[in-house]
Amino acid sequence: MSVIFTLEQHDPWLVFVAACVCALTSFAAVKLLAHAAETSAGKRPSWLTVAAMAIGLGVWSTHFIAMLAYSPGVDHGYDATLTFASLAASVAVTMLAFRVALSAPSAFNALLGGLLLGIGLAVTHYLGMAAFKVAGRIHWDDALVVASLLISAVFSTLGVSAALRANSMMAAATLFLMAAVGGLHFASMSAMSIAPDPTIAIPQNTIPQSAVAIAGAVLSILIMTFSLFGLLYENDRRRRAAEAERMRGLANAAVEGLLVCCKGVVTTANDSFLALVGMDLATIRGANLSAFFPAEAIREIEDAESKIPVETVLACKNGIRIRVELLCRMIDFGGDPHIAIAVRDIRWRREAENHIRFLAHHDVLTGLPNRSHCYDILDREIARSVHSNGRMAAMVIDLDHFKEVNDLFGHAEGDAMLKSFARVVSSVLGPSGTLARLGGDEFAAILPDIADRDAAVRVAQAIIDAIRAENQASQSRAVMSASIGVAVHPADGRDRESLLAHADMALYQTKAEKRGGYRLFDPVMAVRIHDRRAIEQDLRNAIDGDELHLVYQPQTDISTNQIVGFEALLRWTHPMRGNIPPADFIPIAEESRIMLRLDEWVLAAACREAAKWRNPLSISVNISAASLHNRHFPTILQNILSVSGLNPARLELEVTETTLIADFERALETMLSVKAMGVRIAMDDFGTGYSSLTYLRTFPFDRLKIDRTFIGSVTNCDQSATIVRAVLGLGRSLGLPVVAEGVETPEELRFLAGEHCDEAQGYLIGKPACIDAFLDIVDRAPKELEMAAA
Repeated sequence: MSVIFTLEQHDPWLVFVAACVCALTSFAAVKLLAHAAETSAGKRPSWLTVAAMAIGLGVWSTHFIAMLAYSPGVDHGYDATLTFASLAASVAVTMLAFRVALSAPSAFNALLGGLLLGIGLAVTHYLGMAAFKVAGRIHWDDALVVASLLISAVFSTLGVSAALRANSMMAAATLFLMAAVGGLHFASMSAMSIAPDPTIAIPQNTIPQSAVAIAGAVLSILIMTFSLFGLLYENDRRRRAAEAERMRGLANAAVEGLLVCCKGVVTTANDSFLALVGMDLATIRGANLSAFFPAEAIREIEDAESKIPVETVLACKNGIRIRVELLCRMIDFGGDPHIAIAVRDIRWRREAENHIRFLAHHDVLTGLPNRSHCYDILDREIARSVHSNGRMAAMVIDLDHFKEVNDLFGHAEGDAMLKSFARVVSSVLGPSGTLARLGGDEFAAILPDIADRDAAVRVAQAIIDAIRAENQASQSRAVMSASIGVAVHPADGRDRESLLAHADMALYQTKAEKRGGYRLFDPVMAVRIHDRRAIEQDLRNAIDGDELHLVYQPQTDISTNQIVGFEALLRWTHPMRGNIPPADFIPIAEESRIMLRLDEWVLAAACREAAKWRNPLSISVNISAASLHNRHFPTILQNILSVSGLNPARLELEVTETTLIADFERALETMLSVKAMGVRIAMDDFGTGYSSLTYLRTFPFDRLKIDRTFIGSVTNCDQSATIVRAVLGLGRSLGLPVVAEGVETPEELRFLAGEHCDEAQGYLIGKPACIDAFLDIVDRAPKELEMAAA
C-alpha cells in the first residue's frame, strides 16, 4: 500500500510557521535584491553575499519546516550530506541568480536571473527530498514534478523582474516569490508517494527531521533578521547621506560660506567655504574648529543660541587670515544636533566702510581732507600747541578768478587746476603740514610747530613760488593763481573759529590789495572787516527801510543845449553814519550778493518817477553784473515797466564792459531780451575795458558813454584828445550816438562841440540832485520848453 501526500498528513501549525518563514524570506529577498541594485558597484558584492546567504538559508529552512509538518506514517530521517548539500546549493544558486539579474540593467538579465533563482529553488527542494530517508519506497509522478519546476521557474522570474522594476512592485514581487517557493513545495510533495517496506532500514547517520528543521528555522530567521536590520541601517545611512548631500546642495546655492559642526568637529561645508579657505571637503571634514577660528570665537560659536554675529579671523590655506563674520544656529542634521555656521567674508565690506569713512572726511576730487576733517585736525593741532606751549599757523587760500577758468575753459579744466593746486601745495607743506579743501576754490593749510611768524610767511611765499613754477611748466591754457591769508596761534586766535576768521580777514585784505599774494593777519583788519560787515547788514535793512533815494543828473544835447534825459544815481543816507558814498557801499553790495535787490529797487523807483513826467525825457539806470547774468532779470524788468506804466523806449540801461566778462553768453541773451522789449542799452565807461571793439560788434548797444577820465584831460593832453576823437569817429561810423561824461569846464564842452559829440553830462551841465530841482523841466511839455529857450 502506498502513502500519498495529502493535506491531512501536515500539521497546520507547522505549515503556518513554514508559510511565515517563506513570507519573511520572500520579503527579504525582494528588499535585499532591490537594495543591492541601488548600491554602488564597490559595495554590491558584499550585499549580494548577504542576500544569497539569507535567502538561500530561508528557502532551505522553509523546505525543512514544511517537511517537519509532513507525517508520512513510517520511520524517516535525513541524510546529513545531502541535507547540507541542498543548503550549499540554495546559497550558491541564489548568489548566481542575483549576480546575473544585476549584471546589467536590462529586462533580459532580470528574467534570466529569475529563471536561475527558480532552478535554484528546485535544486534545493529536490536535493532536500533526496536526503529524505524513509522506511519504504518513494515513487514520483513525472507530470507533477514538471509542474512543480514550471511553477518555481515562472513565479521566480516574475518575482525577480518585479523586484527590479519599481518600489510600487515590491508587494507583488514578494507574493510571486512566495508562490514560487510554496507552489514548488506542495506540487513536488503531491508528486511523491511512499510505499512502506519494513525491510528498508533507516541509516544510523541520519539527522532527525525535527532537529534539521528547527535549526534551519532559527538560523534562517536570525540571518534574515540581521540582514533586514542591516538593510534598515543601510537605508538609514543612505537616507542620512542623501539628506546630507541635499543639504550640501542647498548650502552650495548660498553665496556665503556654510560650515556644519558637531562638538567642535567639522561635519561638512559648502563650496563657498571651501573656496574661501582654499581646501577640499576631504581635508576639512573631521577637522577641529580650532584649525580655523581662535579660541574666543569658538566660545561664541558654542553659544549658538545668542544669535549675535561674531566678527573674527578665519585661518585659510598657507597661513592666510581674513576677516569674517559668523552667525551660528542650532540645527538637526541627520537626526543629531549640530551647529550651522554662516561664514561671511567682510573684507569687501571693510573696504567699503573704509572708503565711505574716507569720503566722509576727504574731498572726492583732490583726495584732501574736507571741511569737517580739517576742523578736527586744526582742533587737535591747537590742543597740541597749547600743551607744548608752541606755535602753529593756519592759512586760508583762494584760487584767483577760478570761476572765469570754468567759464572760459570748461569744468574739466577747472577740476584739473584744483588737482594740480592740491598736488603743488601739498608738496610745499610736506608730511608735517596739512592741506584741506573747504569747498569750491577755497582751501586751508595747517602748519604745526612753526618757530615764528616769519616761518609762516616763508611757507606762504614758497606756495606762491611753487604755483608760478607750475604755471611755467604746465601746458594748460589756464593760469593758476592764489591769494593767501595767514593767522598764527596763539597770537592771532586761541581757538579754531577765531584763527580761521582772522586768516580769512587776511585773505580778504590780500584780494583787496593785490591778488596772487599773501598777508599776515593784523588787528587793524578786524576793525575794517567788522565795519564792512556792519555796512553790509545795514544796507540790507536800508533796502526795506526809508534810507535809499535817487538823485538825477541831466544829459544835454550839445548842439541844441536842451536837456534830453537824466541818469538816475543811488544815494544812501544812514541814520547814524550819514551820507555814505556809493563808492563805499556799491562794492560791498556786489560782493555780498545784495546788488540784485539794489538794481531792482533803483529800476522800480526811477521808472515810477519818470512815468509821472509830462516831458517824456529818457531815464538812464546803471545795471550791475548780478542783474545782467540773472536769467530772471528780463521778467523783473517787464514787471517793473508794466506796473510803472513807463514807455520802454524812454528807459536806457547802462552796462560796463567788466559786467560782460563773467558770462558772455548769458549777458548777450539778457541784452537781446531787453532790446526786444524796446528798452535801449548804452555802454558805460567806454574805453576802460579790455576788448571794446569785440563787444561793440557782438552786443546790441544804442549809445556809447566816454569815461570821465578821458574828458577831464582833453584840453591839456594830446593823447586823451586823440582817444576822444577816435571814439567819436567810431560812434559816427557805427551810427551810435556818443555821450561824454564828466564835463566840468566850458573848454571841455567847446572841444566836444567842435568834434561833433552828441550829448554831454557832468557838473557843468548839472550836478546830481533830487528831482524837485528839475521840476520846471520835467513838468513842462516839450513845446513850452522850446518857447522858453527861444
